[in-house]
Amino acid sequence: MSTITGVGIIGCGNISTSYLRLAPLFKGIEVRAVADIAPEAARVRAEEYGVRAQGVDDLLANPEIGVVVNLTIPEVHYAVTKSILSAGKHAYSEKPMVLTLEDGLDLQKIARERNLRIGSAPDTFLGGAHQKARALIDAGALGRITSGTAHVMGKGMEHWHPNPDFFFRPGGGPILDMGPYYITNLINLVGPVKRVAAFANAARKQRTIAAGARTGEKVPVMIPTNIHAVMEFHSGAVITLGASWDVYGHDHAPMELYGTGGAIFVPDPNFFGGDVITVDPDGKREIVAPWSHPLGVPNQERPNGQPAIANYRSAGFADMVQAIAEGRAQRCSFEMALHVIDVMTSILRAAETGSVVDLTTTCERPMPLSPDAARALLK
Repeated sequence: MSTITGVGIIGCGNISTSYLRLAPLFKGIEVRAVADIAPEAARVRAEEYGVRAQGVDDLLANPEIGVVVNLTIPEVHYAVTKSILSAGKHAYSEKPMVLTLEDGLDLQKIARERNLRIGSAPDTFLGGAHQKARALIDAGALGRITSGTAHVMGKGMEHWHPNPDFFFRPGGGPILDMGPYYITNLINLVGPVKRVAAFANAARKQRTIAAGARTGEKVPVMIPTNIHAVMEFHSGAVITLGASWDVYGHDHAPMELYGTGGAIFVPDPNFFGGDVITVDPDGKREIVAPWSHPLGVPNQERPNGQPAIANYRSAGFADMVQAIAEGRAQRCSFEMALHVIDVMTSILRAAETGSVVDLTTTCERPMPLSPDAARALLK
């Protein structure tokens, strides 16, 4: 693909560094400007990464930009994405894409009227580990997936984030913040969800910030921070999801899927790589041999001697740009992101009402990303 699409980024918080650092790995895209409601934040990022800082309105009017990545806080994802579409540009949003189905459907209407695309993170399911798990499942190596578990549990965002307030307000919480990684990967591996049930609570009414300049400040908790759900998939599989910021330690694998011919343990879907482990009918465990998928290669060092990780954030919107050029469906699709929102909000509603909630949306499984297809995205 020889054409370069100009990319703008709105929102210059913590996650913007990953996009600005990693977008240059991919063909066909070039970050040309950044903007933030706080101009100083945009200026700092622009100087750090050698791009242009603009006001939000100026970035949206910039004729050199065709796709805008929305990295603002979840509370304003809908409004910012709507402004991107209204400016006649394709939009790619950090997760969660929106906080309600109604907002998502409104964005869909605008995009269709203007012949524009909407994509959304997470794109970690495109990583080598998760695509290997997908290939094994699709090949029937585990038989039919009938059940499974997924766990994303820790002690809370206030322990590392310098400004964690939004995590504990409506639109935050472990389901809406971390749930997209897990639910998206389950859709990638198993397919769409049919209905859900759930229970939830919160361990404390306020949190104490433990990192940064605001260390010691109290943050009020306005949402459940401990949610346990059961999801029935259209395939017939029944999978439990535990999402909590009230847990100091556990021994659960991030994701385990059980089939009629074996089991598979899938690494943390917040990351692109990691070990995939299979269990045969005799109980023998085996780490799946590495394959040649480029989005599973460790490329980011970590502190304190921790192993390097694979981080290829920007793969999702690079694939979207390529999909636009090729006239095909993108892998990080609007339809899947909307279904993930439906699953998450239905889980929260089920916990609040004590009822089983039927999903009102569905989606197709995203197209697999083979090693060759992944290489075609990279420079």
